Amino acid sequence: MKRIKIQHLTEYLFSSTVTLQQHYLLLRPREGHDLRIESSILNITPAYQIKWYRDIFDNSLAAVTFLQSSNKLTIASEVVIQHYEEAPLDFCIDDYAVNYPFAYAQTDWEDLAAFQQPMFANDQHAINHWLTKLGLKNVNINTFELLTRLNQAINTQFRYQIREEPGVQTPATTLTKLSGSCRDYATLFIEACRHLGLASRFVSGYLHAPATEAGNATTHAWAEVYLPGTGWKGFDPTAGKVTGTQHIAVAVSRNPETIPPVSGSFIGPNIQPQLIVNVQVNLLTG
Repeated sequence: MKRIKIQHLTEYLFSSTVTLQQHYLLLRPREGHDLRIESSILNITPAYQIKWYRDIFDNSLAAVTFLQSSNKLTIASEVVIQHYEEAPLDFCIDDYAVNYPFAYAQTDWEDLAAFQQPMFANDQHAINHWLTKLGLKNVNINTFELLTRLNQAINTQFRYQIREEPGVQTPATTLTKLSGSCRDYATLFIEACRHLGLASRFVSGYLHAPATEAGNATTHAWAEVYLPGTGWKGFDPTAGKVTGTQHIAVAVSRNPETIPPVSGSFIGPNIQPQLIVNVQVNLLTG
């Protein structure tokens, strides 16, 4: 088991006083048999009211209503978790799905259908061409090997690039530029999986790595694929690896555009606020 502390600061600085509309926060890690929250502190200014609830994907979502105007919005989260997934490769896929292609069992297919539908219909030709070049179209192959090859292809063929613009690139754009951010990589991986008939979803969260130990980092993104007998299994194309205790999931969604850590709006002059984000993820000892 690993104990990990996650500090996440989001701050908006406005050049004049504004009225803050309701904001939505996805900052609390997803608890389960492999992850427990030991402690959690959330500090927000200006004065506010908060309501927690579970969204359609069972993410822990906070709706924040502000009680006064301000020229600054500060959201500071500190969470300590216990992470238990020490052996990410120790899993078994049901016999019928060990080799690709396979069809999901009818009882699963009805619930997974939405996660098999492409989000970028106009990009399917480009995705098909890329998968054909990788030798992953119309082949009989071990399912985990297929996913590993796809995961590592994105890691090795593309150039990682930090993008501050909101949203994700289309898969066709990533394939053309041969570069993208972690959320662009995850989106391409998901669309490729769906093109192959594999249910997949987008994950937003934190990564424990040397860079995030030092701070001044941001959130991370990866993908999960539904494998019968195992459930949702994480693949990080930015690292080219299966996810493990270094990955801390906060939110999952069918659509990568819908789960930013902080979202909301304000009423005021037509100004562009200064945004400060600082994520630090530290391994605790003792």
